[in-house]
Parts: sequence; C-alpha cells; structure tokens
Amino acid sequence: MKTIREIQEEFAAAGEEFDPALFEKYREDSRKGVRNLLTKYERAQERLKRERERIYRMQEYERKYAHAGFVCGVDEAGRGPLAGPVVAGAVILPPDCSILYLNDSKKLSPKRREELYPVILEKAVAVGVGYASPARIDEINILQATYEAMQEAVEKLSPQPQLLLNDAVTIPWIVIPQVPLIHGDSRSLSIAAASVVAKVTRDRLMLRYDQEMPQYGFAAHKGYGSEAHMEALRKYGPSPIHRKSFLKKFFENAEGRVHE
Repeated sequence: MKTIREIQEEFAAAGEEFDPALFEKYREDSRKGVRNLLTKYERAQERLKRERERIYRMQEYERKYAHAGFVCGVDEAGRGPLAGPVVAGAVILPPDCSILYLNDSKKLSPKRREELYPVILEKAVAVGVGYASPARIDEINILQATYEAMQEAVEKLSPQPQLLLNDAVTIPWIVIPQVPLIHGDSRSLSIAAASVVAKVTRDRLMLRYDQEMPQYGFAAHKGYGSEAHMEALRKYGPSPIHRKSFLKKFFENAEGRVHE
C-alpha cells in the first residue's frame, strides 16, 4: 500500500487535468489523509470546471464573429497616469483558444499577469503593441493619443484582422469593422489578452524608467498619482516622461515650480 505522501505525489504529477481513474483508484481508501486529499482534489476540479466555463463565456464574441475571419482584441493601459506612455495591445487568438485565468488585467495580480504574458505570446496568431509618448499625449490629448497607439498596435499585426473587438471605443481612421464592448476586457478573451499585453509592456517600461530616475518611485506607482509620487513631484519637479498637460494643476510654470 502506498503511503499518503506517495499518493500526494501521484496527484501532484497528474496536474490540473482530471483523471477519473486516479480518483477511483483511491476512493475506497479509508485513511483520513487520503480522504482529505480526495476532497481537496474534488474541490480543485470543481474550481477548474467553473474557470473553464468562465473562459468559454468570454469567447462568446469570438464565436459570434468567427465567420468574419481573424478576430482581434484591442485594449490599452496607462490612460490615467501622470507619467509614462499610453500603451495599446492588439491580440488575435486562434479559434477555440483557451487560456485559463485570463481576465481583465486590472483584476489580475502582477504575478498572474507576468505568468499569462508568455502564454498569450505563445498561443496567439499575432500580437501588436503601440505606444504614444508623454509628449504626444500633451500635443493631441490622451484620447487621441490612445487612438493612435491602438492604430499602431493593429497595423503591426501580421496577418491583419478582419474584425476588431475593442474595449468600449471605436478607433477613428481604421477601416476594419469594429465592435466596441463596454467592459470588454471582462467579456472577451481577446480583449483580455490585449489588456494583459498592454499592461505588462507598460509596467516593464515604468520599471526601466525607475532605474533611470529612482527618485520618482515609478516601480511602485507606475506613474499614477499616489501620495509618494506627488511628494516626489513637489521635491524634484517633473521628469522628461511626465505628462505636462496632466500637471497644470500642480505647477506654476514651465520650470516646474509647484504650488504650495
């Protein structure tokens, strides 16, 4: 008879995939440790079933528009921060692509986003990333800059998509048919993938900026208006990557003196 530790290792080796034969193999084992292990396994399988059902629901629009050809999800990261670029992601997933735990990037931990990022790149038909710099944001405003970043992300795709699923917006200048979805990053797997690509890409950029300008704390707040960020702005003034148009309320002049 196998020890409980050996049985645990057997279940661990099976991974997330449900193996009825493995479960049946130990169903009659009366040892408490084995019973607890089977209960834990059953609960894990139930969670996995619910997750697969959630992912299936998030593929509703991909299934609906599959007849059009390549369906691409588009989303952005970084519209709200005081510093750094806005980044857009565009992702074409293959039909029936299932990436467990993929969701709106804002609902995922940084660790989970980093785990999903290479999976998306591996499974995707194509991935495109677009950028709009702080200077461009200041020049044409954040909404128009976001549109430009999204357009760039889509144009980088090869093959080109036949339909776009966008998170809540319709992108000007693009002739590809578009379907804007409110809260699309929670409703479409393709848009969720794009949101993760955009968020991870932008966060990595902000980490690099943090190494170049550690006094601002970009690694911690990613350019958003945290109290620590505002204190750094009061002390050091704006950096080259700050959005001057976002800081008008805080600065008196182009030299970056701050209202007290």
